Formats: sequence, C-alpha cells, structure tokens
Amino acid sequence: MIRSFLLTSAACAALAAPAAAQNPASGTIAIVNARLEPISGPAIASGTIILRDGKIAALGAGVMAPAGATVIDAKGGVVTPGLIAPSSNLTASEISGVRETRDDGTGTALSAAFDISYSVNPASPMIGLARDGGITASAVTPVLSGVGGGSHEHADDGVVEEMTAGASGSGDPPLFGGQAAFVRLQAGDSDLVEASKLAVTVSLGESGARAAGGSRGASIVLIKSALEDARAFARNRAAFEQGATRDYGLSRLDLQALIPVVQGKTPLLVRVHRASDIRLALKLAAEEKVRIILEGAEEGWVVAAEIARAGFPVILDSQANLPDSFETLGSRLDNAAKLHAAGVTVAINGARDFNNLRQERLNAGLAVANGLPYAAGLASVTLVPAKIWGMDGKIGSLEVGKAADVVLWTGDPLETTTWAEKVFIAGVEQPKDSRQTQLRDRYAAPDNGMPVAYR
Repeated sequence: MIRSFLLTSAACAALAAPAAAQNPASGTIAIVNARLEPISGPAIASGTIILRDGKIAALGAGVMAPAGATVIDAKGGVVTPGLIAPSSNLTASEISGVRETRDDGTGTALSAAFDISYSVNPASPMIGLARDGGITASAVTPVLSGVGGGSHEHADDGVVEEMTAGASGSGDPPLFGGQAAFVRLQAGDSDLVEASKLAVTVSLGESGARAAGGSRGASIVLIKSALEDARAFARNRAAFEQGATRDYGLSRLDLQALIPVVQGKTPLLVRVHRASDIRLALKLAAEEKVRIILEGAEEGWVVAAEIARAGFPVILDSQANLPDSFETLGSRLDNAAKLHAAGVTVAINGARDFNNLRQERLNAGLAVANGLPYAAGLASVTLVPAKIWGMDGKIGSLEVGKAADVVLWTGDPLETTTWAEKVFIAGVEQPKDSRQTQLRDRYAAPDNGMPVAYR
C-alpha cells in the first residue's frame, strides 16, 4: 500500500512539474505599492516592479503583478537600485589593526601588478553587514603599502605603512597600490568578482611624497618615469626578454600592468586631497594622456571648474569637513554640492573601511542637506559608481533588462530613520544576517549548562 501511495505521489509530481515550468511567473517577484526611484528617470510615486530570471522584467505605475508571482506589498516604501560602494576594502580586509587579516595592499615585490581580485574573500563576515545597509556591490581598491614599523591613516587612503625608498633593493620605490576589482555581494556565491584590473591606484600628496622617499615633486617625477618606462617596455618587449634594453625602474609585471594605463584603456585611481595636488593630478593626466579618477579631493571645490573641464569623476566622503591634516585644511560639508554645480561627476563613499560602508547612504543624505540635489544624491551611490567602473550596462538603475539588484526601503533611503527591509541581488532575496546578528542569536540562546565559549 505504501509503495502504491509513493508511485501515485511521484506520478502527480511528474504531472505538476511541466505545468510549473510552463508558468512564466514561476520564480517571479512583484513589489507593489512602492515609490520607485529608477535613477535613470523621474521617480514613480506609486508603482510596481517585476523581478524575473535575475533581471528587471517591468516597472511602472500601470504594471500589474503576473499571475502566480510572489507579491510583496511595499506599503508606500521606496525601491531603489542596490547601493554601490565606489571604493572600499570590503572582502579584502577584515581587521584594520591586524596585518594578517589585511589583503588590500602588497609589499615591495609588486606595485602596479598587484591584483586585488585574488584577495577577495566571499566568506567575509563583513559582507552581511554591508548588505544590511543596502549595498549590493562594491569596487575593491588596493592601498599603497610597504615596509616599516609606523603607519599613517587617512580617511581615504586607509592605513598606509611607511615606505622606504628603494626598499625592494633595486629600482624605484613602489608608488602604485595595485589593480582594482568589482564585486557583487550575493550570498552563497563562491566567486563574487564581477570584473578585475579596472584601475591602477596611486597616491599623491603626503602619502605619495612618503612613498617616493622625498617630496610631492619626487612622486610626480617617479610616476612620470614609470609611465615612460611602460611605454618603452610595450614597444620593446622582445628586446627586454633578450636583455637588450636599458634598465627600467619597475619589474616586468608592474610595467605590464601599466600598459593599459598608458594606452588609455584603464584609468589611474588617484588618491589626492589638497587643491594644489589635484591640479598636479590633472596636469599629469594631460601631459601623459591618461585617464584618472580622483578619490578624496577634500579641497576639490577650490578647483571644481578645472576638474569639470578635464571631465574626470570624483569619489569623496561628504563627512570630511575638518582639517585633520595639512592637506585637508579646506575641507567643507558642501564639497559635493559645489563640485556637482560645476559639472563634476560625483560619487559618494561611506568611508573606505568595511565597518562604515553602511554610512554611504547617510553621507549622500548629508551632501543633499548641504546643497546637493536629491536626484544627484541618489545617483552618487548607485548609477554614478556603476558608470565610473563600467558596470552601468548591468546595474546602477532600475531599467528593464538590467540585473535585479534592488532594495526595498522603509522610507527615504537618505534618512537616518530608514532601513533596508528587503535586499535582492540578481532577483534573489538576500538573507538578513551579519556577524553581529549571528553573535546576538548565539549568545541570546539558553546556555544549557555549557560555558559561553562553547555555545
């Protein structure tokens, strides 16, 4: 009798399976009664967005939920694209003060050739914390690091160990941090890297001067020398392999990594702060015919018109408003607003380090409170970072055909009292857990007579 029941159940399941497969709404999610912020167009006061097969299938005021779809009533909440961290060490670093957990910088053996995509840890406990803040993707950018016992902290540079000129034993000191990557933060994915070798990082100002073992002028000379060497190497690879070229200041691997930069295919991500150093970066880009992205730019407002004419984007922390160093004396809260008004493309960071990525949307709100238009504030944490890193064809805005990286907020995402109610990456709802919530649940449970350490 049991065998007969099992056969009957199996037959019913076999009949039901094709019907489910033929249902176009199978696996479809409809978020209804939501304020939609597409970013690429005007907001929709009340509408529906349909997620199907990992992509956005439809959105609008007159869109109806398909039959069989899972319906989520937003109850007037706001739907935006997933937030994008424009420059962070998420997935490549865990504890800033513990060197063994930091894979966001290299030593003196490599500089430009260091590829941070190999440092990405998909099991990083910080990923859940970022997702809880509505962040679904991030550019992962390396920092300049080397030898020495001291350390220097900067809001945008991260921790930069003191450099010693020529510490590697030969050639020029390593001035480049390495190559950036881009990750999407979907739970359960063993390979988060969406793209790699997207930019080569370099620091100017105080950090660049230290790395060069001298002054700001020394760092510029050495960077220009490295780019010249990369061009010569690209023209004479065969001769280099035969030992028939002059000596170069960087290794073969570093020179190889700089070839796309001097060819204009890959930008330099230039960390810079003082107005005069920003001008040096713009001059370097013009003379060397390379593309750059400016990160930091606390005194960017001083030279906003010049940055706009050059056409380079800026990644900044809108909270930077105090003179925490001699190169940030001109920091002010309306930096983003003034840059935007001048025509500069602005992306806003929450802070480089992983623990403060959730501040990103609040920093955008702070910039809006200090004069940045609201639409530009939302774009600064979604579509603008996507464009900077070449991901705007896939993510960054709510458009039909784009990946369904979507966040449902309880209210205005730039307000402090709002939180992310649901987060979707590629149309899949992400778990609402992080290391913090896991620890809470672990230690809130009854001890059952066991010591705390063994629960």
